[in-house]
Amino acid sequence: MKSRSLSLVLFLSLFPASLPLIAQPATHPDRQVAVTIDDLPSGMADKLPGSQIVAMTAKLLGTLRDQRVPVVGFVNEKKLYKPGEVDDRIKALSMWLDYGFELGNHTFSHMSLNQAGLKAWEDDTIQGESVIRMLLAQHHMKLRYFRHPYLDTGRDLLTRRQAEAFLAERGYRIAPVTLDGWDWAFAGLYEDAKQRNDTDLQQKIVKDYLAYHDAVFTYSEQESVKVVGYEPRQVLLLHASNLEADHIGELLDLLRKHGYRFITLKDALEDSAYSLPDTYVGEEGTGWLDHWAISQGKIPQGAPVFPQWVLDRSKELHLSTGEVPAPSESY
Repeated sequence: MKSRSLSLVLFLSLFPASLPLIAQPATHPDRQVAVTIDDLPSGMADKLPGSQIVAMTAKLLGTLRDQRVPVVGFVNEKKLYKPGEVDDRIKALSMWLDYGFELGNHTFSHMSLNQAGLKAWEDDTIQGESVIRMLLAQHHMKLRYFRHPYLDTGRDLLTRRQAEAFLAERGYRIAPVTLDGWDWAFAGLYEDAKQRNDTDLQQKIVKDYLAYHDAVFTYSEQESVKVVGYEPRQVLLLHASNLEADHIGELLDLLRKHGYRFITLKDALEDSAYSLPDTYVGEEGTGWLDHWAISQGKIPQGAPVFPQWVLDRSKELHLSTGEVPAPSESY
């Protein structure tokens, strides 16, 4: 789900970028991006009834199918088990496969490897496989992708390597992230505004959501060249929400304006960048551009500043602001 804590984002934004964060000229490199969506069946599954999750899923997947955008959705199976709603919530997952998309494992309870420890995290990963393996088998597909919750890959290198070996033994490829506009933070506010029919606030949220993603795309494109030497096939992180269901089409248009064409996660991971040395460890998860930079002894600089009003309003509503909960609090 969340890619970095607020402290890391603020730290990275303290350093001025060497190039202005403006859109590239009309001529672009051959930019390619794989879209991934986390926290299925819904990032706000604790607040939405199953029928609304099904409706949100249908709208989101309809746009993606109509625009021929391949997507892998990453599941937290704990969110399926709400009394009286299990069938609807499993139906929402089945729709992903019926529409021609793919499912991956995001652990059972969205458990942080950094917080829970290796054995508990391994057990939670296995527990998160049961329904999605069954659904995939019904479509003659295999479970092959895993996404770390919070992008927490381990506090130390031994734990990280042990976790990677465990995942490889179970047939997983880790899904990295190189583009992340923190859509989950906007999504919580959007859901609240939508429930209150506050259309003015919804419009403000969407405007800032698109503007921040625009800045993130430009920053990541520039940082890619500095760290990798070229722009690799990127992997975009989004989350299942009504914000994306209502407005992902606008985000896809923004990606096209940056010169991207949409590819599968499998094709993205064939880029040689994903074989670069990666020794990143830390208390806070972060994206792979930061992994590679820090592994090279570089400090990522110039990250866009996240809109403070979104974080402030999220605190007022008791929504997540990127802090990783203790294992007993995981949902």
